[in-house]
Amino acid sequence: MLTILFDGIAYGMVLFVLACGLSITLGLMNFVNLAHGVFAMVGGYVTAILMNRLGVPFLATLPFAFLVPAAFGLVLERTLYQRLYNRNHLDQVLFTIGLVFMAIAAVDYVMGSQPQLIQLPSWLRGRVDVFGVQIGLYRSFIIVVCGFLVVGLQFVLAKTRFGAQLRAAVDDARVARGLGINTSLVFAATFAAGSGLAGLGGALGAEILGLDPTFPLKFLIYFMIVVTVGGTSSLTGPFFASLLLGIADVAGKYYVPSLGAFVIYTVMIVVLVFRPQGLFVKAR
Repeated sequence: MLTILFDGIAYGMVLFVLACGLSITLGLMNFVNLAHGVFAMVGGYVTAILMNRLGVPFLATLPFAFLVPAAFGLVLERTLYQRLYNRNHLDQVLFTIGLVFMAIAAVDYVMGSQPQLIQLPSWLRGRVDVFGVQIGLYRSFIIVVCGFLVVGLQFVLAKTRFGAQLRAAVDDARVARGLGINTSLVFAATFAAGSGLAGLGGALGAEILGLDPTFPLKFLIYFMIVVTVGGTSSLTGPFFASLLLGIADVAGKYYVPSLGAFVIYTVMIVVLVFRPQGLFVKAR
């Protein structure tokens, strides 16, 4: 039971890192970016290519798994995304889902449709026994890394000047510009950071979730569930939603494998029946 709980927490941590960028763009920037999983796929493929073709150690690939999707996201934000900030959500949905299918076709053409395998270093493989509980080494690594990311993100958004500028730009961009805040730069940096975090999540989760060209479409529903259940007013909701859904998904597949992923949808429905605004959003 404790082993399942531990694996569920690790899975939830990966979901949070993958989805937190979507939570920021949807909740703070009010932009529906269904192509968020594309940046996660880019990060995963960056790690796979660097490891399998160039022999780069796993840990050394992680900075590139963040920086390459961040740069890719910045270019797209400057050239395409910013044109849709003031458009309605339907236009944003149609545009970003189109990017998803284009990315899937492009990766399938260049890399092939076969899953990408990542060989973890020996010190991250296997399990250790801690007081009778089988603890996976790689999942422990994920929990530690993602834990630091959670604390760092919350600090940046709540305690730094950049976080204050972002909140001001979202609340009233016109007034923020009048106060001397470069809202365009703030949005670009936020979008790039969210894309980079998605890429890092894709690299960390490739061994657990798998990686192939259909990744953005396959896990899009998971990203949306995390944001929907957790709410978009802060990162606290998506964080606890990720843990809840990760534990529920792992436990459901272990105890009732015949139901498969149905358990995670059941949890979503139950939460939304009683908390339609999300776990940590006050009803209006």
